Amino acid sequence: MADQAAHSDALAAVFGQAPAYAPDIASYEKRLDQNPEWALSEGSRFFEEKSAVQTTLRRIARRLDELNVPYAVAGGMALFKHGFRRFTEDVDILVNRAAIKTIHRELDGRGYLPPFAGSKNLRDTELGVKIEFIVTGDYPGDGQPKPVAFPDPASVAVELDGVKYVNLPTLVELKLASGMTNPRRGRDLNDVQDLIETLNLSAEFTDRLNPYVRDKYRELWTTVWGVPKRYMLLCCKDSLPAEMLAAMRADGVVEEPAGDDESARLITTDPDVARKYGMHDESEFLGPDGA
Repeated sequence: MADQAAHSDALAAVFGQAPAYAPDIASYEKRLDQNPEWALSEGSRFFEEKSAVQTTLRRIARRLDELNVPYAVAGGMALFKHGFRRFTEDVDILVNRAAIKTIHRELDGRGYLPPFAGSKNLRDTELGVKIEFIVTGDYPGDGQPKPVAFPDPASVAVELDGVKYVNLPTLVELKLASGMTNPRRGRDLNDVQDLIETLNLSAEFTDRLNPYVRDKYRELWTTVWGVPKRYMLLCCKDSLPAEMLAAMRADGVVEEPAGDDESARLITTDPDVARKYGMHDESEFLGPDGA
């Protein structure tokens, strides 16, 4: 009891009063675990940008703007907005250290509560989604000092559809530093690898990153593009207009033997060219024997 009283006194010194917290709110992640059918439908809404996570994101972004608190959305929601779409069950937001006190003073009990007494984070009390605050000056991954630290959100934010997100180079840099220094954060390296492939990031993108993470970026880039993926268009030679064939050749598309005189087997390793002409991953085609 004495320890609890001391803890409350410490919280009161920070927040002006010992804040309430949200032990009884049905957490979003628990609902996902307990109701697979609902989780499946919620996952579908997520990719339509209509899930509880997106609603929570828009709400908290609006409240932070009203409070003039500099912020930048990070984590899975930043990945989603920059073009790599995977499900996430919380909202990560980069803020400076001074903002934490303001956030709790103005938002605790007003649609938000900390997940537990003394937490720097919040939970949306209606939707149960957790909002995790990442603080300027802390370190990604293992939390130990390193050349890459969480920056001031005002210096790295880019506004997309009315919400401020961490810009792409900063997102990649932070995820690399995290995955490099914490074996349990291997997913961060996977995220960077997926960004490289999905966004067709170049090897030169490394020049926009802190030197501390450049070798790891090059390693992941080589993993993705070291053996180029081949894209193919297989069609009858007579069905392809001469103008289109000339344009494809000008874009570096090459023709390979197709096994008969009537078919054209057109190949590129450039994903942008493949998209332009509706070409597909060569591995997805049936083999010569129909298998």
